[in-house]
Amino acid sequence: MSKLVIVGSVAFDAIETPFGKTDKILGGAATYIGLSASHFNVDSSIVSVVGGEFPQEYLDLLSNKNIDLSGIEIIKDGKTFFWSGLYHNDMNSRDTLITELNTLADFNPIVPENYRDAEIVMLGNLHPIVQSSVLDQMTTKPKLVILDTMNFWMDSALEDLHNVIKRIDVITINDEEARQLTGEYSLVVAAQKIHKMGPKYVVIKKGEHGALLFHNDNIFSAPALPLAEVFDPTGAGDTFAGGFAGYLAQTGDISFENMKNAIIYGSALASFCVEKFGTERIQNLSKDEVHERLLTFKKLTQFEIELT
Repeated sequence: MSKLVIVGSVAFDAIETPFGKTDKILGGAATYIGLSASHFNVDSSIVSVVGGEFPQEYLDLLSNKNIDLSGIEIIKDGKTFFWSGLYHNDMNSRDTLITELNTLADFNPIVPENYRDAEIVMLGNLHPIVQSSVLDQMTTKPKLVILDTMNFWMDSALEDLHNVIKRIDVITINDEEARQLTGEYSLVVAAQKIHKMGPKYVVIKKGEHGALLFHNDNIFSAPALPLAEVFDPTGAGDTFAGGFAGYLAQTGDISFENMKNAIIYGSALASFCVEKFGTERIQNLSKDEVHERLLTFKKLTQFEIELT
């Protein structure tokens, strides 16, 4: 069974959308990635930090999904990272109301000894120096390193971000971030520029418009599933990344052709994530539901065309 190391935040979120609002609920990039990857036959470990008030029931939820938690540091007198956001009517734009870094401000990730030879490393959205420090701890070169980042680090730590991008194989960012990172409006040209920074594969997420996968001159476009209702987009990108990484870890095949499958699996899992608030939907998914959703994606993307 392949090992997957997941680095990112385990956090509290408070969310308001046109469909309602929540108090503090389970959130964080590593949480969504881990829950999504748990739908595959992989040996995964989360590396993160929480405060002493973080509920044991949330830790139990993760461990019951066969996720190793020995890399989660619990600072008894600290407080857990907290984010609060308000989504607008289009559900694509949001306002951040509160960001409390708390224990995450001084996070020094420690990869468990028995996961330092992991085949796949998923670097969730964190400071680029923290992401680099994880790669420094790996005793063998991972088969695949995937990195997620955001425009905040492009604004505040661009040089550090460029340094870690040189060391990875796959980057996952959204279309706005790809344009900011490269200064190019065309996503094709932007992907070409990002290739030159280091990554062999570039995944550009486009929200309700799907995702693009680039590798040299090869391009694959995957749709997003049209949904009647989207309750909460929080964590959808991380859920996508978890499905992508989990599928690749399970199959052990990191070819461009297999990454197409990983994109579809990630997209399918992300389509569930937005149907309920927080992690509720993704943590209670059955294999049959995932299978049915994959069949829906297949019907959505396959057709016969008669060439004249």
